[in-house]
Amino acid sequence: MNINNLIAADTDAGKRIDAFLTENVDGWSRSRVQKLIDAGDVLVNGKAVRSSYKLRSGDEIDAEFNDIPAKVFEPQDIPLDIVFEDDYLAVINKPAGMVVHPGHGIPDGTLANAIAFHFGSVPISSPGDNDRIGIVHRLDKDTSGLIVVAKDEETSEELSRQFHDREVDKSYIALVHGVVEQTSGTIDRSIARDRWHRTKVTVAANGRYALSLWRVRQRFEKFTLVDVEIKTGRTHQIRVHLASINHPVVGDPTYNEGRDNTIANPQIKKAVADLGRVFLHAEKLAFTHPATGECMSFTQPMPPKLNEFLKIL
Repeated sequence: MNINNLIAADTDAGKRIDAFLTENVDGWSRSRVQKLIDAGDVLVNGKAVRSSYKLRSGDEIDAEFNDIPAKVFEPQDIPLDIVFEDDYLAVINKPAGMVVHPGHGIPDGTLANAIAFHFGSVPISSPGDNDRIGIVHRLDKDTSGLIVVAKDEETSEELSRQFHDREVDKSYIALVHGVVEQTSGTIDRSIARDRWHRTKVTVAANGRYALSLWRVRQRFEKFTLVDVEIKTGRTHQIRVHLASINHPVVGDPTYNEGRDNTIANPQIKKAVADLGRVFLHAEKLAFTHPATGECMSFTQPMPPKLNEFLKIL
């Protein structure tokens, strides 16, 4: 559900934006609204704001409410590739094509539905938020790789804190268009929801801070395989950041502006079309185990489909 061009009335002046949205959107707790605001999915007069922002008469509010409360999640017997599991958490290798949470137009068939079946009752994703399943971070639908799930509230709270405080190491593999000349680099560009295309985000000076570190793994004739470590977890961060330096991710119809269609080699062009996904894989994930204090580090090789594509190059 999207709220577009909602205008604050005179009687709304002085209200906090999180309180205002909680009053006006059924089924959403204040804590969930605050998380939505923190993710940059709420704009006031075209700009991302803090939860403490106080409305002025005439403010224009745009918001994107994609999630459905977990109480309507149906447990579904969907196979899971479980990399690690104990009494506190599980690390899962998510396949490309699987959505993490149910949302607008996607009521089931998601990772959350599978988790509800395999692990039974799972916790909230942060304290005070009673309608979310225990997935403390996300991967885009067409991104494969590692994702961690908490099994109890204490674990969920601590993992959420580690993600918030940037103590979790997350590294991805991406194949991008063009030959990247430098060996490594940093992309330090803020990101905000695109005002005109609500399903997209864009680099924007008034957006939320985002930092990505990249390093070349292998160069091909017209492509480059890069490792990307993200220090923040913004929506579509890697895809937007790499596109902003003119090296968009292969297979990404949203941000590569048709670069896939300009490939001259017919074999490679067909291989991209057959790929049917973004060439982006969450390869490494490391965090401190909330219960034991142990450093947990996982590596998940690329799916065979991506390796086969590299062989064609």
